Amino acid sequence: MIKEVIVVEGRDDITAVKRALDAEVLAVGGFGINRSVIDKIKEAQKRQGVIILTDPDFAGEKIRSIITKRVSGVKHAYISQAEGTKDGDIGVENASPETIIRAIKKAKCEIKDKVITFTIADMMHCGLVGDKESSLKRDKLGKELGIGYGNSARFISRLNSFGIEKDEFLEALARVELNNK
Repeated sequence: MIKEVIVVEGRDDITAVKRALDAEVLAVGGFGINRSVIDKIKEAQKRQGVIILTDPDFAGEKIRSIITKRVSGVKHAYISQAEGTKDGDIGVENASPETIIRAIKKAKCEIKDKVITFTIADMMHCGLVGDKESSLKRDKLGKELGIGYGNSARFISRLNSFGIEKDEFLEALARVELNNK
């Protein structure tokens, strides 16, 4: 059983997570996050810890942002758009149990004193920006690191916010590049 409460968007997401693992799951009901829901998440964070697992789309990121601003110390778990898409529909409910388990195992907590380890120059040097394959490469690297997909600015922010070390980054990048050959 997972110790933390997993926060998702809706009832179908609860079903998908419970299919994958034994955990307490709380749905926020989409954008309708009210004070009552935030209070439940705060209480869960205080007692057990919280992992946010939202859909890999704009709405999911917005919900994640709302929760993060109001509840400190939560962990973040991500699935890729490819892993969460079925018949043109995108969401956690479409992810396989294996994908959900991997995302939860790689959940990361933002660090309070963000250190700027990565810059746009690092992204350019590694082919993560400025190339026609950059977006796909960031997607694969985000999956490998457990920080999800993001445009170049968001990706740099996540690398720095989650305290990813250069060695961890380079090892993950090497695995991604090895799998592409």
